[in-house]
Amino acid sequence: MTLYSRVRPLAFKLPAETAHDLGKRTLRAAQSTWPTRNALAAAYQYDHPALEVDLFGTTFPNPVGVAAGFDKNAEVTHALEALGFGFVEIGTVTPYPQSGNDRPRLFRLREDEAMINRMGFNGQGMERVKSRLETDGTPGFPLGVNIGKMNSSSESEAIEDYRRVFDRLSPFADYVVVNVSCPNTPEEFDEGSPEHLRAIFEMLEAENDADKPILVKIGPDSPDDSILDLVDIVQEFGLDGIVATNTSTTRDGLESPNQEEWGGLSGKPVEDRSTAVIRTIAEYTDGDVPIIGVGGVDSAGAAYEKIRAGASLVELYTGFVYEGPSTAKRINQGLVELLERDGFASIEDAVGAGLE
Repeated sequence: MTLYSRVRPLAFKLPAETAHDLGKRTLRAAQSTWPTRNALAAAYQYDHPALEVDLFGTTFPNPVGVAAGFDKNAEVTHALEALGFGFVEIGTVTPYPQSGNDRPRLFRLREDEAMINRMGFNGQGMERVKSRLETDGTPGFPLGVNIGKMNSSSESEAIEDYRRVFDRLSPFADYVVVNVSCPNTPEEFDEGSPEHLRAIFEMLEAENDADKPILVKIGPDSPDDSILDLVDIVQEFGLDGIVATNTSTTRDGLESPNQEEWGGLSGKPVEDRSTAVIRTIAEYTDGDVPIIGVGGVDSAGAAYEKIRAGASLVELYTGFVYEGPSTAKRINQGLVELLERDGFASIEDAVGAGLE
């Protein structure tokens, strides 16, 4: 029995967001000194050359990252590195601070190994995040920045929101993700419409003097035809990749009473749909568009399935909440075993191996 398995029942007695905030405060304290940071690294990091992935002009020490939403304000990036993750995607970061939706807005679905959130882009805003990255320094592994709009913004104002955050934070990022698929923000207009996406990407293309890798995060609930229409736009503008997928609004097959809460569903119930979307994109593009796979990743097997379906990297959030600080180490050790079992020399060799 691990320490986390003993602590988790106590943490799960707290409201989900309260426990999350407490966990982040603990991680921030742990990363505040070199001795504690090194102690975390000694306990949880696992290095193996087969796990390295070269992508977006940088090297990821392993393919297992932390998804946007966990460390919205770049508060614990160094602790996440020490815990053995290969990268982290901070955000979603908006131009100015906003409180998001009213609490409670984060719910555990224990029976389903899932969570529902309706956070609503709560965060401290780009200036606070920029200041923290300058003060704390960027971590030693790749850093993604997920950018979004203010909840009150109109369609034209949203374009300016993305521009502001991109200009302010892209110098710190190894890649930037445009989040146009969150189900928890006001639906003032269709964020995923081709016209709106083209306007965003045209603006970013003009602003991106440093040629920073730009990706777009898509949702799992659209039919495949709509997803492929978006992929066409991604290829039209030469974007660098796709994050697949965001949380879901579907509730099929759930057992927890909390399934009645509105918001985005994450965790085990979205695993299969997320992997199907990854496979659809990879087959459609012949593997030419890099994919970061998100949704239900809580084990080496779940991560490996997404990699074989076409994902070069994977991210998790809910799996981290349920499995604890050893999650990255356990997944990475398992991935090495799976690679060796199947005769692959590296993660990169396994990407897309399960496609027809």
